[in-house]
Amino acid sequence: MTPQNLDVDAVVIGAGPAGLRAATLLHEAGHAVAVLEARDRVGGRTWTDTIDGAVLEIGGQWVSPDQTELLATLDDLGLDTYERYREGESVYIGRDGTPRRFTGDIFPASAETQAEIERLISVIDEIVADIDPLRAWESPRAREFDTITWREWLERNSDDVEARDNISLYIAEAMLTKPAHAFSALEAFQMAASAGSFANLVEADFILDRRVIGGMQEVSKRLADRLGDSVHLSSPVRRLDYSADAVVAHADGITVRARRAIIAIPPNLYTRIDFQPPLPRLRQQQHQHLSLGLVIKVHAVYERPFWREQGLSGTAFSPYELCHEAYDNTNYDDSRGTLVGFVSDERADELFRLDEGERRARILESMSHYYGQQTLEPEVFYLSDWGAEEWTRGAYAASYDVGGRTRYGRMQTEAVEAIEWACSDIAGEGFQHVDGALRSGRAAAARVIEALSRERR
Repeated sequence: MTPQNLDVDAVVIGAGPAGLRAATLLHEAGHAVAVLEARDRVGGRTWTDTIDGAVLEIGGQWVSPDQTELLATLDDLGLDTYERYREGESVYIGRDGTPRRFTGDIFPASAETQAEIERLISVIDEIVADIDPLRAWESPRAREFDTITWREWLERNSDDVEARDNISLYIAEAMLTKPAHAFSALEAFQMAASAGSFANLVEADFILDRRVIGGMQEVSKRLADRLGDSVHLSSPVRRLDYSADAVVAHADGITVRARRAIIAIPPNLYTRIDFQPPLPRLRQQQHQHLSLGLVIKVHAVYERPFWREQGLSGTAFSPYELCHEAYDNTNYDDSRGTLVGFVSDERADELFRLDEGERRARILESMSHYYGQQTLEPEVFYLSDWGAEEWTRGAYAASYDVGGRTRYGRMQTEAVEAIEWACSDIAGEGFQHVDGALRSGRAAAARVIEALSRERR
């Protein structure tokens, strides 16, 4: 096949929600654009696929009420949503290993632990109120919080082990998918600030409110449809030559010359591109201090949603279980029942050392502690392993190591000559969610449109 050579106004690297949002806005503004995607599909870390006859959302999927950019995009694209099933009681397993049913947001631990959980949520939200998610490094106590770990902050502020373990779970296992000793307290507070408050993260009915009919990947598919032949799949960018007023992207089978570039891939993949000239030294350093976590997303499909017959909502939590959280993930208008669970950070490391059969058995055994023995025999069982995805290598999103956000955060969206950056990983509001990806793509597009406009004056 003869290599293609294109000349456009802007080249976008990455066809996830951030890159495609940026590209469609540039296209609508009258600029010629090319999107280069390494994968053979669009969607990035959103992916809806059929596995053994079951439709599964392998990547990001949920919509919350505060995600106004995503909600507006869904409306614009003609995509409808439906509520996550939540009728009935949830299940919590505490330190004593006993499953307890409950309703509401606070786990049914001892009265003292429940009170301590509520106190810690209030303390954290007082701190979060002073943090602008777009500029967390400028908050009054940013350096103080960025130089101690999340675990250390919790140990300094509470003697109640079970309360600490539960509060830790919301950020460590459930969001950043890293051990609590691996990132700073500021990184935890930034995560909460990006969602509006820590209380929003605690409330499953808020943060995991709705799903998209047809799957979240439909957002990227429909955005890509608006761009037509401007989206080039299976075209990983190997080298990017850049200056103040031009870029040349060298991808497999295609070379694109443009006036501006938007790099819309996870930060851990920046080093897959040979930048010429090399990026400035502090940008090189910054990228080394951003890394993705690791989580296994578990899909178990059953003939029917049997847990509902037991009066269970499907929502389950435990800092002490291999599968630390799980939900009813039954598809819209589907007679079968689907449970989705999560195993993260060091527990995921442990599972990947096992063979496939033992890994399956360990996961289903853990989930059976919430739902009973029927959990052990799903019709379909599938693990989303984003750590093994060549063009992702982790999940859900990149976060800084201790001290990284105050040292490098202000640089993450700054242009380098003609290069702009967009991704859910570097979003403020909606950090690590599709909403943040869309916001980041919109902001990058606005910067490029302004720059192109200045050059034409």
